[in-house]
Amino acid sequence: MTRVAGGWFEPPAPRVLAHRGLALEAPENTLAAFEAAVRAGARYLETDIHPSADGAAVLAHDPTLRRVAARAEAVADLPLDALRRVDLGGGHGFGTLDELLHAFPAARLNIDVKTDAAVAATIEAVRRADAADRVLLTAFSDARRRRLAAAVPGSVTSAGRASVLRAAAASRTRNSAAMRRGVAGARALQIPERVGRIRLLSPALVETAHAAGLEVHVWTVNDEADMRRLLALGVDGLVTDRADLALRIMAES
Repeated sequence: MTRVAGGWFEPPAPRVLAHRGLALEAPENTLAAFEAAVRAGARYLETDIHPSADGAAVLAHDPTLRRVAARAEAVADLPLDALRRVDLGGGHGFGTLDELLHAFPAARLNIDVKTDAAVAATIEAVRRADAADRVLLTAFSDARRRRLAAAVPGSVTSAGRASVLRAAAASRTRNSAAMRRGVAGARALQIPERVGRIRLLSPALVETAHAAGLEVHVWTVNDEADMRRLLALGVDGLVTDRADLALRIMAES
């Protein structure tokens, strides 16, 4: 099978990150949704990890099955065999990070590790696939993000919540050195445009991030007009449920 050439940030931006795959005909975060994203031309797949009760790295955004399967159990309370039997729609069940890494060896992955309990399973899956050079590891917790980075040499990370806030503060004075220090080794800022009434994304943030050697990826962007506007602003990545639309827009640019 063809392996990815170069590191996570090659070729140069901009990038389309297929958020939980392309869930138009298959449920989110299933292998079928990721296959649909790859067929549409996506080279970057975004996913989330919770651990199963027996230590597998499960592709799942939510801690429970309530939204995706109308069941009350937590992902972490069920063994992998039981999770595979959960019908997420159309007969699709939960998959694992091992399966995703092996199914799409030419894809780069953006992996959001949702809990401290998911760290070990994620690390082992990446190591088994020898995939450090094609994963970006992220977490809302900076401590978790640093733990992942230390355990997977050769991988890259994006800033956690506290680092993002420090980066936003540094952007107000366009202080790229302060921004670089604030993200403590992260290579990307993955942010929404706004958090409540607070606007995170700005021309100053993009400019300062680039001066600090960071990429800016914005989530979750599904509107075509927003995609065009953000690309014109100079963002480096669109995290989107509609990778098909974003890829078409980039091809037109």
